[in-house]
Amino acid sequence: MTAPTAGKAAGDGTPISFGGVTYGKDLGVHAPSEVVYHLGGTADRFTALVGIDDFSTNQGATGATKASVRGDGKVLFTSGKLTGAGGPVQVDLDVRGVKLLHLVVEEANANTALDHTSWALARVTVR
Repeated sequence: MTAPTAGKAAGDGTPISFGGVTYGKDLGVHAPSEVVYHLGGTADRFTALVGIDDFSTNQGATGATKASVRGDGKVLFTSGKLTGAGGPVQVDLDVRGVKLLHLVVEEANANTALDHTSWALARVTVR
């Protein structure tokens, strides 16, 4: 999936990028969002870079979001406030035994225009 563009259909966005580095087709969302993966307790690790996509920054947006990863209802990771100027945050989690993995993005300010947050290089390592 690519980073979404404002007011358009899913799948019509630009390649995901942070600070001019392009990551291709991973997972781009708009706050608020929640994506759930069924791991079934068989995965070992979840890794990703999460941040405000360059698309938002290049549009002059001052978007801000917060990302979290939850496993079976337990918070495994919280990003703190994400902004385009701050760059992406590395996620590297032990998810052994987790059945449902939730990737959650919430708004971090009142202006939700162009709060495009991307999960680049998102990978689950399975036994």
